[in-house]
Amino acid sequence: MSKSSGRRTRRVFNAEFKAKVALAALREDKTLADLCQQFELHPTQIIEWKKQLLANASGVFGTPSKAIEAVDLKPLHAKIGQQALEIDFLESALNKAGLLSADK
Repeated sequence: MSKSSGRRTRRVFNAEFKAKVALAALREDKTLADLCQQFELHPTQIIEWKKQLLANASGVFGTPSKAIEAVDLKPLHAKIGQQALEIDFLESALNKAGLLSADK
């Protein structure tokens, strides 16, 4: 008796491969059957990736608002404030030591 139950393992495709397949489908220089054979995929999968590419293509040319909102500015503002204090302190110390000219 074989350990294999006849089930195929699920294949996982990276984004680069999906984009390659979807772009090939968009070119329309090959039939869907040819693409299925070339990439060893089911036609439904190719059609789905093509739909996803078309639906999300505008994101390539614009900045999604979620990406902008995801940046937490609090630590950046704190760092700027800290550096401003350090610069002021060093400027004062250099002036007292006579190492910095008054006219900057």
